[in-house]
Amino acid sequence: MTDFHPRPLQQRKSWLSLDGEWDFHIDENASLILPQDVQWSRKILVPFSPETKASGIGEPGFYSAVWYRRTFKKPEMRPGDHLLVHFEAVDYRATLWVNGVRICSHEGGYTPFYGDITRVLESASDQEIILRAEDDPADLAKPRGKQDWKLQPHSIWYPRTTGIWQPVWLEVVPATRIDTLQWSSSLERWDIGVDATIRTDGSGEKTRLRVTLSAGTQLLASDSYEVVSNEVHRRIALSDPGIDDFRNDLLWSPSSPTLIDAKLELLNEQGEQLDVVSSYTAIRSVGVQGDRFLLNSRPLILRLVLDQGYWPESGSTAPSDEALVQDILLARKMGFNGVRKHQKIECARYLYWADRLGLLVWEEMPSAYRYTTRSVERLTREWTDVIHRDSSHPCIVAWVPFNESWGVPDLPESPAQRHYVQALYHLTKSLDPTRPVLGNDGWESIATDIIGIHDYDYDPERIGRRYGIDDIKSRLLRRERPGGRMLVVDPEAAWNQPIVLTEFGGIAYAGEGGNFWGYSKVVSSEELLNKYTSLLATVRNLPTLAGFCYTQFTDTYQEANGLLYEDRTPKAPLEKIAEATAGPTADPDLQIDTLWRDHLMRTVR
Repeated sequence: MTDFHPRPLQQRKSWLSLDGEWDFHIDENASLILPQDVQWSRKILVPFSPETKASGIGEPGFYSAVWYRRTFKKPEMRPGDHLLVHFEAVDYRATLWVNGVRICSHEGGYTPFYGDITRVLESASDQEIILRAEDDPADLAKPRGKQDWKLQPHSIWYPRTTGIWQPVWLEVVPATRIDTLQWSSSLERWDIGVDATIRTDGSGEKTRLRVTLSAGTQLLASDSYEVVSNEVHRRIALSDPGIDDFRNDLLWSPSSPTLIDAKLELLNEQGEQLDVVSSYTAIRSVGVQGDRFLLNSRPLILRLVLDQGYWPESGSTAPSDEALVQDILLARKMGFNGVRKHQKIECARYLYWADRLGLLVWEEMPSAYRYTTRSVERLTREWTDVIHRDSSHPCIVAWVPFNESWGVPDLPESPAQRHYVQALYHLTKSLDPTRPVLGNDGWESIATDIIGIHDYDYDPERIGRRYGIDDIKSRLLRRERPGGRMLVVDPEAAWNQPIVLTEFGGIAYAGEGGNFWGYSKVVSSEELLNKYTSLLATVRNLPTLAGFCYTQFTDTYQEANGLLYEDRTPKAPLEKIAEATAGPTADPDLQIDTLWRDHLMRTVR
């Protein structure tokens, strides 16, 4: 993944990957505190976690801390430049030293951080970087998603991910620079919102931010704004083309994922360029209206697939950008228009390719499993960082802070836990009012824009009877208990939200036998396709549903519920799966062949 910029929404040319071979040490009991205490005896391939074969370590046991070390050459820097070292994700608590000096620490296994290492650089020698990652495998009060707390993966839980699991990279930046950047858009006003913060060198020099937007060869806007209090918050009005056909050409959707290229230049009073960043945005809207989900103010039936985001050799880290592209195109090829990324915050490169290739993404916070004051504080802080990192991606169309009451196990009876879910729902809406939020997906809805239901009944007739009814409030929301849980906490409330079957199916087939886990099992590819076709024919024709999310995209370790095997080989012909998923609207022209992917990799960064 080293050929592609790790931060596609905020790219500078002066960056260098630090992925590759690092010195490594496992500290089983987290007894070592300082770098000089470490005995370096092993090598690891970053950014793969030590539990994976791809890392060169392949040890999925219990250990509480790991250490990393490598050297690098100081890159070319102009006077006044700063050097930052970025970590896209380290699970769970990281401490960074450079040239023997402690630089920073960070807590949270799914969000990025960086350290400014300019002051500790040594001019005449290699620079040494050391990272300690502490990650207690038994800690159930931290956001951990599907990471198992038992030694061997069981049921729906998977191997742990310890330490570095996303890219590490260097970036040379000017002292006065664009620090943070976020995008939004409005169809009603036909404009683009830009929010940027500026980090200065303390000189007090006045600066301006010039923003240039273009779609292909068409220049959409080129404006500059005075930076006030180190911030710029502006709405950039675009020329309304007036005719719907012209407007639609600029709208982002799965069928037409139009991206708007952006160039941001920070200028001094003399008009000289201090910093330049490449980015992109899009014009699109998402929301709900009555019982429907809306994209660009039009109803859209959601055809999602549950995606755990694991690979057989590399765990939760994609082996390459090519692998990310393949996953997105395979989902589209099977007739889905989106994915629900389950219990994982995916890397920014995945979201970039989803933006570019046109795939809807539901982003879901990995759960903690104990309700404590500490778990509330940890998850709230990390979820806030997730929203800040990802809210500019047009592919993301819904936020999901909780799944199946994980971390809030007594939700119906506990006022404190109900307040927690309600608080996260409203916090999410405050940070991003432009997207629907599912406060708790699966059951026990209490604060939500969409009622998400998990139902693994394998009988299409029962599914049809349960959801193919007119009296949703009295017969479904009050009486039905899929999973043994009430669907809404207050059945007497005025529930008028769209209903989406956000987990169902789970038909397991593992090929040539062996022990495997599944919600229901079949013994052949033909039986899998027949059952899938029958179930989907029922679900996608239920007028009460605004969409569905099938479980699941690929087999994952012992869980064999995938439409694809773990290596992404289809279990049935893709065109047959697509026909069952989407009916006659399935797109047969999507290309997933190697030559097409290779061309995409060469021509797009």
